[in-house]
Amino acid sequence: MPDLLLELRSEEIPARMQRKAAGDLKKLVTDGLVDAGLTYEAAREYWTPRRLTLDVRGINARSADIREERKGPRTDAPEKAIAGFLRGAGLTSIDQASVRTDPKKGDFYVAVMEKPGRNAETIIADIMPGIIKNFPWPKSMRWGAASAQPGSLRWVRPLQSILCTFGPETEEPIVVAFEVDGLVSGNVTYGHRFHAPEAITVRRFEDYAQKLEKAKVVLDADRRREIILSDARNLAFAQGLELVEDDALLEEVSGLVEWPVILMGEFEKEFLAIPAEVIRLTIKENQKCFVLRAAGQSDALTNKFIVTANIEASDGGKVIAHGNGKVVRARLSDALHFWKTDQADLPDLATLAASAAKFGLDLAKPLDQRIAKLDTLNVTFHAKLGSQGQRVERIRALAANLVSLMGAQEPDLDSQVDRAVLLAKADLTTEAVGEFPELQGAMGRKYALLQGETPQVAAAIEEHYKPQGPSDDVPSQPVSVIVALADKLDTLIGFWAIDEKPTGSKDPYALRRAALGVIRLLLENEISLPLAKLDVPADLLLFFHDRLKVYLRDKGARHDLIDAVISADADDLLMVLKRVEALGGLLESEDGKNLLAGTKRAANILAAEEKKGTEIAAMVDLALLKEPAEISLATAIALTEDAATKALVQNDFATAMRALGKLRQPVDSFFDDVLVNDPDDATRANRLALLRRIRTVTQSVADFSKIGG
Repeated sequence: MPDLLLELRSEEIPARMQRKAAGDLKKLVTDGLVDAGLTYEAAREYWTPRRLTLDVRGINARSADIREERKGPRTDAPEKAIAGFLRGAGLTSIDQASVRTDPKKGDFYVAVMEKPGRNAETIIADIMPGIIKNFPWPKSMRWGAASAQPGSLRWVRPLQSILCTFGPETEEPIVVAFEVDGLVSGNVTYGHRFHAPEAITVRRFEDYAQKLEKAKVVLDADRRREIILSDARNLAFAQGLELVEDDALLEEVSGLVEWPVILMGEFEKEFLAIPAEVIRLTIKENQKCFVLRAAGQSDALTNKFIVTANIEASDGGKVIAHGNGKVVRARLSDALHFWKTDQADLPDLATLAASAAKFGLDLAKPLDQRIAKLDTLNVTFHAKLGSQGQRVERIRALAANLVSLMGAQEPDLDSQVDRAVLLAKADLTTEAVGEFPELQGAMGRKYALLQGETPQVAAAIEEHYKPQGPSDDVPSQPVSVIVALADKLDTLIGFWAIDEKPTGSKDPYALRRAALGVIRLLLENEISLPLAKLDVPADLLLFFHDRLKVYLRDKGARHDLIDAVISADADDLLMVLKRVEALGGLLESEDGKNLLAGTKRAANILAAEEKKGTEIAAMVDLALLKEPAEISLATAIALTEDAATKALVQNDFATAMRALGKLRQPVDSFFDDVLVNDPDDATRANRLALLRRIRTVTQSVADFSKIGG
């Protein structure tokens, strides 16, 4: 079966667009083939900085013939109805339709429409111009004289050539001929811009990939990644060093080169005084280079770096490495200046006295100066929620409340939490964070340690943003946990107060992420915290419930078990989790499964009788119990109720569930031996009251009616 080879070659495509663009091309072409009646066996996309390539194997040589019958109106239908039928069927005369007879509906018209299949190359030629002209680039441009004309071709960068061949493996493929804004498809491509600028004629994918390789183009992006990573590791190892790996940077660099050549550059050792995170980000963001560390060291960087070139230089890459080194030195010089400036006194200390007095700050310390500066400048957090200084005050009060509610016994916990809250936002005004916002918290920790803060306070400053997603680390140190909780709860309570809530897919203030952060902090640290005591509004509590359900379902919990234990006023999320776990453990046992069936049977009988208005006794009259099974059930319910109540008071849900499990045998025996709808009204009403007690005692632990199965 024939194969299709397609290449769209242009000026350099931004690295971060390439993978998605190649995937879009694959989808657009394969969807177009299928919509036109063609099938294929396999398709794979490729990309380099200068080309998008698609290899589609096993395409049908021709689409199938189509024969369709379209039923029309009755033969005695009005003329307008018949005319509409003709237009829809593409007929010019009613004589072109046939007449069919239905015993019930009479005679009616039928149009037989036959559409012959088309050759695959014709179909490809038809669909490709539209795909290219309407390609979904996030950003695109027009160029040349044609750009002055409305509707001219737009591409991410100027499109230079189109290669499109089609044919079976055993035959010479043909060029699928089509034209897009003056660009005519062909069987010619070009290799590396500098090493092999000559034209290359290709037939199908195998010789296309081989000829590009000879022309210094590695077509497969994953292979370019492997080459870069392997050669960088080997070069580092040869120097007794270790590569600091960065998957995101590797992905980007592999999209910047067609022929990766790994070189090593260096900078002065004096720049190693800068924190490793700053060095790494400076070199990564400005030169797209990897940093190196001494072998076996986790964070001690060396003054060497890895640069990925796109050419094989005649001097072995010395000039390239030197040039990159010059840029790296200049940027590290800036970073060193930021680092030193952040540790020095601010020039306007006199203006910070009022803020320092309000917060109890020590203006002899750099971070204290900067939080005072943040307050003095009245930097806005949100127009309706006030300044950053006001937010620090709110978080401070909330954190103090958390210390009290959580009953933590750590020495000096309250003072350490207070200090960490005051300094948590201080690094927002530092030069280093101004240059690299992603270092918020991390730089605060370093500056805190330099000015003599305790390790716990410093750690809390760094970790108060965490966790920021489902895979982020969760703080476990008490000071960090409390400060992180206070920060996120203040955000949620504040935005709820001004009615800025997530709607549908829109969540501009990342409130879902903040709620997940609170949930993970509480559950993964096993913290019991009644949110209602923190003035969490009812609708925000329901939002926590919604996020908790998502979190637990992702962890494998059954949604019906969550619904069974959670109520609208459930404000202790850890207790909800423990209830879910305990209920799941009960229902995994045979006693639990049978009890579930029995309680559902009891609930169904009750519901039916309540609907009919049958009299149910207000309470169980022990004197009316006649059968041994109902006497045994009444006794078991009383014992279970007592045991479950005591366990629930102590939040011992496992014990409460085990107590429920002991009802299994008495319930089974009751339904086996006792007739609920006894002819005697008093007996029936008493037995229905007994069933109601089953429902009541089980609902004290979980709503069994919401459990499936």
